Amino acid sequence: MASTSVHAGEASSSSSIQRPPPRSWMYHVFLSFRGEDTRTGFTSHLYAALRRKGITTYKDDNNLPKGDFISHELLKAIEDSMFGVIVLSPNYASSSWCLDELCKILDCNKNLGQHIVLIFYGVEPAHVRHHKGTIGEAFKIHERRQKPEDIQRWKAALTEVAGYSGWNPKDYK
Repeated sequence: MASTSVHAGEASSSSSIQRPPPRSWMYHVFLSFRGEDTRTGFTSHLYAALRRKGITTYKDDNNLPKGDFISHELLKAIEDSMFGVIVLSPNYASSSWCLDELCKILDCNKNLGQHIVLIFYGVEPAHVRHHKGTIGEAFKIHERRQKPEDIQRWKAALTEVAGYSGWNPKDYK
């Protein structure tokens, strides 16, 4: 796929918020989603709609070169994206990859000025914030298999992102 470079606009000089300097972006959007929940439905439709509008979008199954080490390639794609679009779905937290992507997106928001768009797809923001329902069930499994510092980092990321204003598709039916 040919890459395009996208330039972020400069922040207003009257702003009291410290913003990173303008930079070039490889992608407009990085889509973070749990494949088994949304890949062939919602995320595929979102991806197609973004592409139709000319929005350069990174979706792992379309952009990930075969044979590359996945974590490095995904983390680089997140850094190279102007927006991180997070599709939080019932099984999102069951994937350590999704949780690592989420942490990286939050890091890029703070350090690179990446914007975050949050979509609550089949989950309630309160369940994400308080790690209830399927989110809480996923952490019970992670706690048996993962390092405590990873669990703590992932929970903090979910709590933080749940406080963002997000879009809930069920509100638009």
